[in-house]
Amino acid sequence: MKNKNLKTILITVSALSAFAVTSPVFAAKGDQGVDWSVYQSKAGKFGYNTDKFVISQIGGTYNGSYIDQTTYKTQVASAIAAGKYAHTYIWFQVGSSQALAKAAMNHFLPNVQTPKGSIVALDYEAGATGDKKANTQAIITAMQMIKDAGYTPVLYSGAYYMSTYINTTEIGAKFGTCLWVARYATNDVSSAPNYAYFPSMDYVSIWQFTSNYVTGGLDASVALTGITDNGYKGTTTSSTGKTTVSTTTSTPSVKAGQQANNTPKSSIVIGDTVKVNFSASKWATGQAIPSWVKGQSYKVAQVSGNNVLLAGIDSWISKSNVEILLTNDTTAKLTSSTTSSSSTYTVQSGDTLSGIAAKYGTTYQNLALLNGIKSPYIIIPGEKLKVAATAASATSYYKVVSGDTLSSIASKYGTTYLKLASLNAIKSPYVIYVGKTIRVK
Repeated sequence: MKNKNLKTILITVSALSAFAVTSPVFAAKGDQGVDWSVYQSKAGKFGYNTDKFVISQIGGTYNGSYIDQTTYKTQVASAIAAGKYAHTYIWFQVGSSQALAKAAMNHFLPNVQTPKGSIVALDYEAGATGDKKANTQAIITAMQMIKDAGYTPVLYSGAYYMSTYINTTEIGAKFGTCLWVARYATNDVSSAPNYAYFPSMDYVSIWQFTSNYVTGGLDASVALTGITDNGYKGTTTSSTGKTTVSTTTSTPSVKAGQQANNTPKSSIVIGDTVKVNFSASKWATGQAIPSWVKGQSYKVAQVSGNNVLLAGIDSWISKSNVEILLTNDTTAKLTSSTTSSSSTYTVQSGDTLSGIAAKYGTTYQNLALLNGIKSPYIIIPGEKLKVAATAASATSYYKVVSGDTLSSIASKYGTTYLKLASLNAIKSPYVIYVGKTIRVK
């Protein structure tokens, strides 16, 4: 959800005519929530106290290569700790390939940390082919696997992208009201949806109405049905205003979030991650707390009586004005299990790189790059080949080929050219050279 150019921003009468709305469409449910990726850090970024849900990115597939978001598990725990319903989304760049769609689901579904019944959304906003029918079948294949695994399948994209490359009527007929559509009325900060710009489509269950929910930017959506309640059995609110969610099933991240939610503020220690309450007004020293601090998360640098020092901004705040998101214990448990070794395949007599790639839902070019094999792509029986992406928390690299630009590489990895430039100390005008290896995470 970082390719903002793929989301439709309509602010003129002529642009609006493409999606004419005869009358305002109002939400049946009305709950609002945000979505997070690695850019919102391991504890996430909160919009408003009234938000009900969070949809966090588990990772992405890029034509057979995978990147697992190292922030996913802790973000789910953080959302649960804050009393929000946590859900999952996957960057889904598979084009029209059912083989790649199946491989991606086999990679990600076993690692979903939100409860059974919760949303697992496919973020299909890049890589579509001109074959609308084939694109749709690849999406249906993955959504059926999500449903069979016990989750609620949802398809995300921009309104224009959906209508151009996907047969949403066929998907809706099979999975019901399951579309999560992005369409923005303006680039300005928007804390509530403007229903005059509602995407005029059938089967819409969630509408992402802004990428600037708060100053500084944050994607936000409104649920038009009760779909964001899926996987949860309700909430309880204490006399102090703390919200606790009840899930249908549990996972390590759910347990970590519940543990943090149940931890008394008197037990806060150095290293815990806390969120500044939206209701907080003054620092422990008496000065007013800036609005941009509220809803943000910080590590605890020091503890002194009933006050804690927030790392990064070096400000003391009363424990009563913060909420525990991640404890040292739960963070260690979740982050220590985020890495996994690469899968390997032993080459057999008669194998070809193309044949092995087909088995694992990838391309021979990806396997060649992963294993350092150069043209004419010769492999030897008995040789062990890597057939999956390396550890999620490991640094990843990409070798520049002819025709590449920093922007095109950024799109492949769900990031921006500015972040790649910063990561590799590339200065304007952002020139890259064929054969150069650049860091992509």
